[in-house]
Amino acid sequence: MGWERYQNFGNVPSGLIFIIFGYYQCNFMKRVTVKDLAKHLLLSTSTVSRALLNDKNIHWETKKKVLEAAKELGYRRNSAATSLKYGQSKNIGLVVPEMVTPFSAKVLRGIQEVLYPLGYRVIITECDEDPQRERENLLLLEEFNVDGIIINLCDETKNSDIYQQLLDQGIPLIFFDRMPNDSLNVSKVRLDNPLYATAMIEHLVATGRKKIVHIMGPPTLRSSGERAKGYIEVMKKHGIYDPSLLIEAGGLGFEDGKKAIKSLRETQVEFDAIFAFTDTLAIGAMNFLLEAGILIPEEVSVTSFSGTELATMVYPQLSSVEPPLVQMGEEAARLVLEKIKDFNAESRDVVVEAELKIRASSSF
Repeated sequence: MGWERYQNFGNVPSGLIFIIFGYYQCNFMKRVTVKDLAKHLLLSTSTVSRALLNDKNIHWETKKKVLEAAKELGYRRNSAATSLKYGQSKNIGLVVPEMVTPFSAKVLRGIQEVLYPLGYRVIITECDEDPQRERENLLLLEEFNVDGIIINLCDETKNSDIYQQLLDQGIPLIFFDRMPNDSLNVSKVRLDNPLYATAMIEHLVATGRKKIVHIMGPPTLRSSGERAKGYIEVMKKHGIYDPSLLIEAGGLGFEDGKKAIKSLRETQVEFDAIFAFTDTLAIGAMNFLLEAGILIPEEVSVTSFSGTELATMVYPQLSSVEPPLVQMGEEAARLVLEKIKDFNAESRDVVVEAELKIRASSSF
């Protein structure tokens, strides 16, 4: 298909010749279609199309044959055409409060394991614990015409109106870890926060700790109140509850944990253990204690919730409640698929089990 093919064009302007050459070249590189695959395999276009969509009614040998031919011929799915035909974009939005810790990344891994083999793509947005940014991200995902949204919210008191707006437009919302208010009819993946907070405080009491500080999460998160509730119940049960040991950090970062414990030391509040809302708060508290020459756990035990790899990357390693983050992602992905298939399907409340990981920061 070289230049000699066009020698007979005579005095045709060179620019036009290049256009003609481009025309032939484009046709030579023509995109492979479902019809091309069907003709190549001597199958109907309907069978090929359903095989590419992983239809359960198509025999596995046929699917294998179609997929091998698609790879051999260089077939690429036309997402826009699929979206028009089936009313789906094959895009799922993920809204998370932060990507600093491994928490969201592990949940994403579980989501991908379920959705990726089915041809879905995940559009990830992060809001840095800012409700306004979360709102903007949700509106952006709406513009992208996503088939559903999986979200870990950053403030239970904000954005309920936008959640409802998306639901009214038929966009499924699946919440995990942090829950919205009960007025929303949505599927959820969550932990029993009071149960595991109770278990961790019982562990500290069993090791002889009586002056246990709880560094709370933001009051705008239900999980913050639930974990504080578990803490208070155990402390009262053992007759050692002291309101001065319940402290709000003002944020969720390392520095917030450090400042919380520093303020207790400055006001000369005595304590022999810490239970923090998150790993980041606990590690910030540990950093202050270590800088002050306070031994962990000999003088002060430190524990946390929402355990990630961060708990094993510090010294001493941090005792923590560890949710099954990959499983949470898998469950959330399955729930969004259920709602995509039938938006009016009954919403489900999936409660997953966490593990109490006792490490050197609270054991002798």
